[in-house]
Amino acid sequence: MTLQTTGLGLDFFVDKAVEMHKPLIPADQLEEMSGIAAGLTKAGVPTTLDQIIGWNAYMEITGYWWPTVASQYKNAAAGAVSMSKAKSHCSAFIATGSATSDGKIVIGHESFTEFWNGQYFNLIVDITPAKGERMVMQTSPGWIASMTDFWVTGGGMVVVETTIVGFVGYDPKKVPEYVRARNASQYATSIDEWVKLMDAENNGGYANSWLIGDIKTNEIAKYEQGLIYQNFQKKTDGWYFGDNAPDDPRIRNLESSDVGFNDIRQQTGARRMRWPQLLTQYEGRIDAETGETILGDTFDVYLMRIEPSSRTISSHYDTDPQPYVSDPNAVWNAPYYPAGSVDGKVTTADAAKEMSMWGRFGRADGLEFDADEFLRIHPQWNWQEGYLKSRPHQPWSYFDGSDSKK
Repeated sequence: MTLQTTGLGLDFFVDKAVEMHKPLIPADQLEEMSGIAAGLTKAGVPTTLDQIIGWNAYMEITGYWWPTVASQYKNAAAGAVSMSKAKSHCSAFIATGSATSDGKIVIGHESFTEFWNGQYFNLIVDITPAKGERMVMQTSPGWIASMTDFWVTGGGMVVVETTIVGFVGYDPKKVPEYVRARNASQYATSIDEWVKLMDAENNGGYANSWLIGDIKTNEIAKYEQGLIYQNFQKKTDGWYFGDNAPDDPRIRNLESSDVGFNDIRQQTGARRMRWPQLLTQYEGRIDAETGETILGDTFDVYLMRIEPSSRTISSHYDTDPQPYVSDPNAVWNAPYYPAGSVDGKVTTADAAKEMSMWGRFGRADGLEFDADEFLRIHPQWNWQEGYLKSRPHQPWSYFDGSDSKK
């Protein structure tokens, strides 16, 4: 699939990730990666440490490093090279104080991605490291960081992110995002400490708008992290949301290329309009159940009706003919693109104290995806056949971390 989507095979990106990242990965994280490789090998799937490094680096090496160098590998006339862009990977909210039913933090998140890779974001991993804080995270097999991102930590942190769409910029000499996010979540016990660790030697990889909560103080924050510019806000009453479009005009205009900020025909613009409507509608009543409802919202603000589409909070690119989009070169702006919401996660301050959370695999609104039927109706995507899997309707489930304490 890497060959299909970039023109170069996975081994190429693994080699580049090892070349750039291996010297920058801390010894304890390399040891953990070696253990993952050894476990896979023992289970009958021969795997090397280098391959695990490449897998952990996959999102930023293909989505952030590759666009900065792709023109060097392409045999095309000047001006004909279309650079891939950082994707619109997530949608999220965090609320506290008068916005929630009990005055404490509630946080929710769903991942947006192509279905062929999002179908593997199906693990809740509970880690108690020798040093630092216990972590519960949603992730994919073989990753040492969440990457999707949804973290609950023993340091009292709850953390999610939404990617900054269209982000451009990468420093190969600095520390990759998965290393920094793991360090921040493993060692931080306050919002300021988390941000400081996340910003240490920032390479611009997998650039995100982070929503962070401290359940010990009920303080919440929004941290938009570009390579050059950052925007950090905190409060103890109200809410923040993430829709992939950064608030900071410096990041939005000088480090990104997305055009959808003010355009509700576009996915970012539509969700930037819908999020405040939902959070205001439920203000004072936001709890875990309400969070699940919000993440499953399918009201299209451009069409002004309930209709699952690429523009809705629970996004359905695969059902959207996209006749209204204003920028055909923007992220996934192709009719019936097999992408969108692939999960949903929510936790509250009380649940997070027990290292617990609610989750749903599949779309956040619960609608099933039938891969065979999709490819029958939309054969233009048949190059994904055999790699694109169905995901049935799944209920919201409670992941109880209270029984897992070491």
